[in-house]
Amino acid sequence: MNDQNRIRWIEQLIQSTMRTVGIDIELKQTFTGVNLSYNFILNYIGYDVDRIEQAIKEMQAPVSLESYIKAFTIHELGHALDRKALMDSLTKTIEYHEMKKTHTIYEQYNDYTLLAMLIEEHQMNIGFEETAWANAAKLNLEYGIVDWESFEKVKNQGMSTYMDLYLKDMQQYNKLLAEQTGQIA
Repeated sequence: MNDQNRIRWIEQLIQSTMRTVGIDIELKQTFTGVNLSYNFILNYIGYDVDRIEQAIKEMQAPVSLESYIKAFTIHELGHALDRKALMDSLTKTIEYHEMKKTHTIYEQYNDYTLLAMLIEEHQMNIGFEETAWANAAKLNLEYGIVDWESFEKVKNQGMSTYMDLYLKDMQQYNKLLAEQTGQIA
């Protein structure tokens, strides 16, 4: 399949999934390095064909490309169903973004108050991910978009990316806190 046909096939698969569940959101091809994402501010789903194909190869428990795309599409639609909560988090999201802009990575990971903000952001994002997957499960239950085994595999891979980063940062935070406590004692 040539590049144009591949892109068209992926886009049609995403659009047909959205039609099936009756949620009409703008779809944009992106080049962000993120497989599928929901932009809650501008209310669209973005998809990066190259990243989708790379991510499917990274799956620990393989699923078909079609199942992967359908599962992630209903996941992103799950975010869209939670748009009000996402919009309500905008002030905090901007606060995290500004902190990252004004502090180097070194500062963020070596100052426990800055790292605490990153951890708080992780926790917020994990909450949104859990809600989006719960919403996706409801859509899947109602419309039978993808088989449950594939759904769970894709969900587990998606959640693990968030959890792995969170746990890594928590480890660094605990180390910094122990150092700080040791210095005070």
